[in-house]
Amino acid sequence: MKRQIAFALLLISFAALASGAMAAGQGETLSRSAGGPLRVEAQAQIQPQVLPQVPASAAEVKLSFAPIVARTAPAVVNVYAQKTAQQRANPIFDDPFFRRFFGGQGGPGLRAPERVQRSLGSGVIVDPSGIVVTNFHVIEGADEIRIALNDRREYEAEVLLRDQRTDLAVLRIKTDTKETFASIALGNSDELAVGDLALAIGDPFGVGQTVTQGIISALARTQVGISDYQFFIQTDAAINPGNSGGALVDMAGRLVGINSAIYSRSGGSIGIGFAIPVNMVRVVVEQAKGGSKSVRRPWLGAKLQRVTPDIAESLGLPRPTGVLVQGVVAQSPAAKADLKVGDLIVAVEGQAIDDPESLNYRFATRPIGGKAALAVNRGGKEVNLVVVLEGAPETVPRDELVVRARSPFTGATVVNLSPAVAEELKVDANASGVVIYDVDDNSPAAAAGFKPGDVLMEVNGEKVARTRDLEQLVRTPLRAWRVTVGRGGRTITALLPG
Repeated sequence: MKRQIAFALLLISFAALASGAMAAGQGETLSRSAGGPLRVEAQAQIQPQVLPQVPASAAEVKLSFAPIVARTAPAVVNVYAQKTAQQRANPIFDDPFFRRFFGGQGGPGLRAPERVQRSLGSGVIVDPSGIVVTNFHVIEGADEIRIALNDRREYEAEVLLRDQRTDLAVLRIKTDTKETFASIALGNSDELAVGDLALAIGDPFGVGQTVTQGIISALARTQVGISDYQFFIQTDAAINPGNSGGALVDMAGRLVGINSAIYSRSGGSIGIGFAIPVNMVRVVVEQAKGGSKSVRRPWLGAKLQRVTPDIAESLGLPRPTGVLVQGVVAQSPAAKADLKVGDLIVAVEGQAIDDPESLNYRFATRPIGGKAALAVNRGGKEVNLVVVLEGAPETVPRDELVVRARSPFTGATVVNLSPAVAEELKVDANASGVVIYDVDDNSPAAAAGFKPGDVLMEVNGEKVARTRDLEQLVRTPLRAWRVTVGRGGRTITALLPG
């Protein structure tokens, strides 16, 4: 989806206009008579307005982003993904009689046709060995992935790691020789400030590599709704379809973000684009280099609540800030660090925290095995705590079960709950039992309204403690099922047909 201008002219014109405005203001003073209106009095000397000036030298005319682009553009690539999807056959073949009559799958020429789906995105080479970062949604479900460099060389690529929770994927360019590729150095997204200049590089609409320029419009955008870890850089550099996975680059030529999404009502750029901070990208890349197929992140083990204006007032805070601890899981890193219910976490490693998403991001970008310093407001007093960064444990085996027996759960994948599963599915870490991990499209479970993260509490009055309990319960076909699930802190009971 997802920036040379005559920069000197802009700066000089702006400076000239500003100096002219200041000069004009030097000829006036403000005064007020007792109880009277404010009035302007002219001074004896009025400075003439300074007119905008043309660039004073050839060097000023030549100010340009070209040197940055020359260093970084060769490391931005096109990512072509292709997958084969089976189209749904004619509904008449749902009937076993017609399937037998026409020969199993519908007879010669009547099988469900296959359709090739293609997607185009961008990617960034972050290691000379050919390691590429792109968006998960660019290569999701792909059977074949190809990388095209900006010099038009093409290579096949393999997936090293997919991380849907951050919408990132790490690829490796396949090559028969030990070829070295142009790459971009990773910067530090925590050093960015609103107003900094930035370049977006990618392949919008497949027209070819394009560079657009803008500024950092905002930081720490947490209400975007793109991924589980919402903490985005906002930029007004033009990002369009095809830019997904492309580079957001600072004025030192370092990668500071991976362009991922835009806000648009037309499908094109209106100056509101979002990029994943490079500090999150670094964590995913390092784990992919280490051979991991999934990303392990530190686990706090506490239930957190956003601070509303009402909560802030009740706590005597001048404004809503920090996150409130609602619960602490026993034997968790939070419990071991002496974090308590009612504590207000206001900073992690000196970085201010304004909402749960900010805290989750700060933890997710720190390595397991390290430590994190928390600044906590406890009863109006500041308390400093140190949390050991550990991964969420699997206290019980997942014992994954795909329900095939005829029931409202048919097509659902269920697993036993543990802190690791709870963290993955974003459910209450204190919950226990069985949780729906995945639901097949067009399955009875999907039709019944089940969603990943639903905690199965009771089925026909029987408590579901383990996946094998559910397996036993669905063996007997029934005409009606009474099901109780936990979803988002609510308990829902429904009567479903068999």
